[in-house]
Amino acid sequence: MAKFTKEYKLQIAKRYINEMISYRELANQVGVDQSILRYWVMLVRHHGDQAFAFPYTNYSSAFKLRVIQFITEENYSIREASAIFHIPDPCMLRRWKKQWETGGEGALEPKEKGLSTMTSNQKKNKVINNSSNESVEEMKKELEYLRMENAYLKKPESLSSGRTITNEIKAKVIYELRNEFPVIKMIKVAKMPRSTYYSLIKKWNQPDPDRKWKRRITFIYRKHSGRFGYRRITDVLQEKGYKINKKKVLRIMKDLGIQCIVRMKKYNSYTGEVGKTAPNILNRDFSAQKPNQKWVTDITEFKLFGQKLYLSPILDLFNGEIITYTLQSRPTFDLVETMLAQGLRYVNEGDDLLLHSDQGWHYRMAQYRRTLKEHNITQSMSRKGNCHDNSVMENFFGILKSEFLYLQEFDSIEHFKRELEQYIYYYNHLRIKSRLKRKSPVAYRLSTELAA
Repeated sequence: MAKFTKEYKLQIAKRYINEMISYRELANQVGVDQSILRYWVMLVRHHGDQAFAFPYTNYSSAFKLRVIQFITEENYSIREASAIFHIPDPCMLRRWKKQWETGGEGALEPKEKGLSTMTSNQKKNKVINNSSNESVEEMKKELEYLRMENAYLKKPESLSSGRTITNEIKAKVIYELRNEFPVIKMIKVAKMPRSTYYSLIKKWNQPDPDRKWKRRITFIYRKHSGRFGYRRITDVLQEKGYKINKKKVLRIMKDLGIQCIVRMKKYNSYTGEVGKTAPNILNRDFSAQKPNQKWVTDITEFKLFGQKLYLSPILDLFNGEIITYTLQSRPTFDLVETMLAQGLRYVNEGDDLLLHSDQGWHYRMAQYRRTLKEHNITQSMSRKGNCHDNSVMENFFGILKSEFLYLQEFDSIEHFKRELEQYIYYYNHLRIKSRLKRKSPVAYRLSTELAA
C-alpha cells in the first residue's frame, strides 16, 4: 500500500465525516482497506486536525498498562482505545495486550539494545524491586490520573455527535467533570490552553446577548406558523422600530433551528394547440403604477382525500393582492369563466386593464377572449413553455402551498375550503411584503388611495 501523507489522511477522514458516503465506497476510491479508513475516521473524531500528529515515539510501561486497563475495565475495543489514546497503529496495542497476558507487567518494560546478560530470575527480581520502590502516593496519583482520563475520554464523542472535537466541546467536558476532578489537571488531559478554557467558561456564564431577539423572532415565526423567512421577519422587526439587519436575524434563526418552508411545483394547464393565442404584451414587466392596471392569472392543483381541486385566482401586480378566486373539483372552462366574471366586478370605468396568463386552453377559448374584448381588457399570454413570463403568479402558488397546503392538516374538503378562504384573507390583509414598504397588499393599496 502506498504511503499517504498526514494531510491526505486528514482530508480523506473529513470526507467521510462531512459527506454522504459509505466506508466501502470511499475506501475503494482511495485504495485502502476499510479497517484502515475506519481508524483514520476514529482518530479525526477524537483528535481533530491533530489526529495524525502523534505525540509519542517511545511508550513507557506505565502508559501501556494504563491503556490495557482502560480496555479491560471500560470494555472498549482495541481499535477504539488506540484512537482515544492517539496510538498510530492498533497493532501496537494488540502486541502490548498479548505481552501483558503472557508475561504480566514486566513484559511491558522496554527492551534495552544489545544482548542481555541478565537471567530470567534477575529480570523478575529487578521488576519486583522497581515495583517496591514506587511509593503508595505515586500509585494513588497514577490511579487518579487513569480515572480522570477515562472519565474525560468518554464524554467528547457523545457531545460532538460525529463532528470534530473543538475546544468548546473539550471545555464543556471539563466543566461537567469539575466536581469530580481538579480542573487544572483536566485541562492538561484535554491538551488545551488554560486561557482558552476560562475564556469559554466566562462566555457561558454571561447572559445571552441575543435572548431578547430570540424571543421576538420566535414569537413572529410562530405567529405566522413558520411561513416567514429571515427577510420578512426582519421587515416585521424594523417596522416595529427595532434596529436589526437581516444577517443577524438569519444567524439567530440558524441558532434556533428554524427556517421557512420549501416551496412546491404547480399544475400545468397547457394541453396543446387549442383556440387562439395572444401576444406577450406584459413581457415580464411586472410593475404597475395603480390598481387594475395589470392582472395575472393561472391555475394550480391540490390533491386532498383522494380528490383533486383546482384553484384559479386573479392577482393584481400593483400590490400583489388576490382580487378573486374560484375553486372546483374539475378544471373545466367554468372555473375560469366564473373567476373572470367575479373579477370584472372590481373593474372601474376608465381602467386600462391588461390580463396576462399562460397558454392554457381555458384562456384560448373564444368565449373567454370575447368577454375580455367586451370589457376593453387587453389579453396577454406567456410564450409557450416559459414559466418565467408569469413568474409572479408562480411565486404566489409556491407561497400558498408552502405556507398553507403543506403546513396545515385538514379534516375534510369543506374544512380545506374554509381554511383557504381564511388564508387568502391573511395573505391580502396581514402578510407584509418588503416591496410594499412592509405593508400588506390591502394596507398598501389603501395608503396609496389616501395619498392620492
